[in-house]
Amino acid sequence: MPPSSTHGLVSRRLILAGGIAVTAVGSAACSNSEAPVDEQGRIRIRFATDWRAQAEHGGFYQALASGAYERRGLNVQIIQGGPGVNVPQLLASGAVELGMGSNSFIPLNLVAEGAPVKAVAAFFQKDPQVLIAHPDPALETIADLAGRPFLLADASITAFWVWLKAKYGFTDDQVRKYNFNPAPFIADERAVQQGYLTSEPYTIQKEAGFEPRVFLLADEGYPSYATMVLSPDAFARDNADALRSFIAASVEGWRDYMRGDPSAANALIRQANPEMTQDVLDQARAKLSEYGIVDSGDAALYGLGAMTEDRWRQFFDVTSQAGVYSADLRWRNAFTDAFLPGRG
Repeated sequence: MPPSSTHGLVSRRLILAGGIAVTAVGSAACSNSEAPVDEQGRIRIRFATDWRAQAEHGGFYQALASGAYERRGLNVQIIQGGPGVNVPQLLASGAVELGMGSNSFIPLNLVAEGAPVKAVAAFFQKDPQVLIAHPDPALETIADLAGRPFLLADASITAFWVWLKAKYGFTDDQVRKYNFNPAPFIADERAVQQGYLTSEPYTIQKEAGFEPRVFLLADEGYPSYATMVLSPDAFARDNADALRSFIAASVEGWRDYMRGDPSAANALIRQANPEMTQDVLDQARAKLSEYGIVDSGDAALYGLGAMTEDRWRQFFDVTSQAGVYSADLRWRNAFTDAFLPGRG
């Protein structure tokens, strides 16, 4: 992934945690939402991702390449995200049946705005959001970053920065503007930069010639899920079997992408996104595996894609206590596990 795409990667994951057109989502979700059927009798599902094709979407492409969707009677089309693409708005307009949620803020924001859309599976048990510092033996945990300047995008201030302040006592006067250019970070040995586990650390290493110190927020307690499947309530109501089949096939795809031969999925990814390179795919998949992004946490106990009420409660508690959400928000409306394998 070239630097321009890498810089956009983080911005879109944060921007998409913002607002949506609630009226459109509400009206679409209340109408009849039976999915169309193709000439072979397969149920057609358009699935919108949160960015251009990449290893972070590998399990879905693996399910497509291996025929896992087709074997379950589905005709799945993966719609790439990109600059200016808003997944909730695509769901609202009926342009897609299912979409990807980048972090736990998105389903909760949908609830706060009255939109009947839920997370129905979470394929990243750990949000790959990271803090990046220069190599320094004294830096052992995030707490050791106290007093340093933080290069953060505007959207980060109401996202993971809320958790960092609550947990570590960091203050807003530490924040510096981040414009998705690593040069200011590289030039300042004390600077801390936001990033995505599978992107910015690799870019910095190639551009600066050193391996940065990387802190995965999830490994220090940040409770957000990532790479979630979002479904309008009406679609789930009218296409329950198809939704279960989509999730089951995606589980199979993620299992095979992470544990088997990823070459078929990678070929589809590079076909869909010609800017993607094999070295970026390889390092990203390796990071997903090394850090247990897909198969740790709830997935280790209940299977890939799993979500739990306890985990959602943790996320809501810290964000509502910080004033992001009202304490009386009906946060349980943000998710359901009814369509996961072995449920329902």
